[in-house]
Amino acid sequence: MKKEKTKNTDGSMSLSGHLRELRNRLLAVLAVFVVGVVVCFSFASPIVELLTGLGQQFGYQFVYIRPQELLMVYFSISLLGAFVLSLPVTAYEIFSFCSPGLRKIERSLMLLGMTFGTVFFVVGVLFAYFITVPFMLRFLIAFSTDVSVTASISIQEYMSFLLMVFTIFGVIFELPVLSVILTALGVVKPSWLVKARRAMIVVIFFVAAIITPPDIISQIMVAIPIIALYEFSILLSRGVYKTKKDKAEE
Repeated sequence: MKKEKTKNTDGSMSLSGHLRELRNRLLAVLAVFVVGVVVCFSFASPIVELLTGLGQQFGYQFVYIRPQELLMVYFSISLLGAFVLSLPVTAYEIFSFCSPGLRKIERSLMLLGMTFGTVFFVVGVLFAYFITVPFMLRFLIAFSTDVSVTASISIQEYMSFLLMVFTIFGVIFELPVLSVILTALGVVKPSWLVKARRAMIVVIFFVAAIITPPDIISQIMVAIPIIALYEFSILLSRGVYKTKKDKAEE
């Protein structure tokens, strides 16, 4: 049987070759994800203990109200854990597939975004776990001190709440990485970020008021780190813009 050509006469890969490569890379990512699900499911119970312990220290009690609810929580944690574990492999496969068609600066930005994007996302999740979520839980449980109501929370609702907060802060902490990439691509200038500072501070406090309980302490505790991230983004943008301008003048 004649072997199908995967490269053209000029050395570039044919469409069938690209599709075959894409299939192989997707299968590699899927295999790692499936293994991750199996591994994470075996550790789902200690993870649930860790996350529920965060609420129990403030007086929350957790129950499941459907027979399959706890099992579904274990599966949700397994899927999320497998997604996180497969991120490095996914990033590598995406970078390897796309890099031949990118310029040097684009490859560098893509690698920068994938590497530091992951780091800053994890930092955002840790910030939410150690600072934001405890403030929220402490404030919300305070409403039950004056009434004879026990805070027995559905475990699935609690995990959904944590996942929402972790995701929000993980995305928010991507701001510095995003500013560097957009500045390097010429989409954003540091002067624009400076001019938008006052408006952004208002937006940041508005967002903080939405995602936190309605007390000023929690809102400030959320808003201040985001404002600090915005100022840090301006500094990074200035550095990238100056470097880009110096290279253009050479």
